[in-house]
Amino acid sequence: MSPTATMTRPKTRRSTRRLSEVARHVVTPSGIVSTGWPAVERRCTEFGDVFDEWQRGIGQLILAKRANGLYAATVGGATLSIPRQVAKTFIVGRIVFALCTLFPGLRVVWTAHRTRTATNTFQKLQGLAKSRNAAKYVKSIRVANGEQEIRFHNGSVILFGAREQGFGRGFDELDIEVFDEAQILTEKALEDMVAATNQSQHPHGALLLYMGTPPRPGIDPGEVFIARREEALSGSSRDSLYIECSAAPNVGRKNGPSLDDHKQWRIANPSFPYRTPLASMQRLRKNLPSDDSWRREALGVWDARGQLEPPVIDPEDWALLQRRPPSGNQVAYGIRFDPSGTRVALSVALADGQGCFVEGIYAGSPASSIDGLVKWLSSRWRTCDGIVIDGRGAADLLEARLKKERVQPRKITRVTPGQAGAAYAGLPDLVLSKSVHHSGQPGLAASIACSKKRKIGTQGAWGYEPNHPDGDSTPTEAAALAIFGLKTKRTSANGRTGQGRTSGGRRGTVM
Repeated sequence: MSPTATMTRPKTRRSTRRLSEVARHVVTPSGIVSTGWPAVERRCTEFGDVFDEWQRGIGQLILAKRANGLYAATVGGATLSIPRQVAKTFIVGRIVFALCTLFPGLRVVWTAHRTRTATNTFQKLQGLAKSRNAAKYVKSIRVANGEQEIRFHNGSVILFGAREQGFGRGFDELDIEVFDEAQILTEKALEDMVAATNQSQHPHGALLLYMGTPPRPGIDPGEVFIARREEALSGSSRDSLYIECSAAPNVGRKNGPSLDDHKQWRIANPSFPYRTPLASMQRLRKNLPSDDSWRREALGVWDARGQLEPPVIDPEDWALLQRRPPSGNQVAYGIRFDPSGTRVALSVALADGQGCFVEGIYAGSPASSIDGLVKWLSSRWRTCDGIVIDGRGAADLLEARLKKERVQPRKITRVTPGQAGAAYAGLPDLVLSKSVHHSGQPGLAASIACSKKRKIGTQGAWGYEPNHPDGDSTPTEAAALAIFGLKTKRTSANGRTGQGRTSGGRRGTVM
């Protein structure tokens, strides 16, 4: 398929529903007297585009102006919380492209969290730029990886890049910034980029556009997106635009509509079934990993704020402990099997002069990983101070298999409830005292951010469990067990603790 073909809209029945009829929330800035949408729509018509009524409504509000001629949302920006498969990239992309042809020297930065998303958007707009009716406005297209851009004959430019690669910092005199995947947008990243619009030369003021799906609790750093929604719904916003398309809040819950109710699909997705066919929705339904992911990403439903228990360890405190791995001479491994029997995690801890250092090695399903765990550990037990295991069921099988591979029993510790509680309760204290460090692995950080307390036994001991259905606390527990293994390493037969261990056993940690 050619790049041009990727942006061609199918000739399907248009939706005549207005934005007010399809969106659950539309919060507009005050003082609107006009809009710059008509000129943009005329230019897009020249490109061959035809918009649904609700898309026209989005365009009218994003480009709404006050009596002074400035965009009504130039101060607070425009936020779109819209599910997948609704073509939000299409409408925002068309607005940005058309504005570049209408206003000479317009400078636009389009960022996404992931490189793949930024590249996909660039490819779509590249298709438009090469189309017959739009190509006359385009001077050049740069396709070098990490430096993707579309330049126009009138001096306008659209630059594309991924925030995970540091893109967006160091720019100045920007007129429009698009924050795609805004559910993964930190305040620090926003601080680095928003200042670039302070010197905007656009006659109607700069525009900040945020678009995404509801963030995953405890996983996505969505504080910016969450704050913008909460401000809009509180009624205190006067300079911002907020639009949300979503199904019923109780969809998929007790006494609520079914997640497969096509009426709810139509409520959440105004492009269904005309622009987005049934097969596309069914494909998405099949490939999203869980019902909760479907609720958020396909139906746009936000998790109720205040229902999630906070994690035991503050993610910001954890993030401050990142540093390079040491060359410690004491090594221990921790393996945690969760009570449901569906998750297992393996971590390593190293002792050094600054306390200890932990890394996650593996997290996944026990059914598919026992052989790998046995092979990995049986090749490293001689150079470690201990292997600490917590759990039942598959944990019993792992211990039996390790002994069959002649791993010395003195190197294996099956923790009691009291020992497990001591291991898990010790981790927050190490974090607060800055006696534990890590390499900044996203998987371990996500686990820390979702791990709340779990009661162990009747003596007050506690461990961890995820505070939402998509979370996984086993990497956090495995890290705590590995640290416990360092502190309680067994005494060898001659009464001396093991010395001379090296961290070389960590190499090749991908199973």
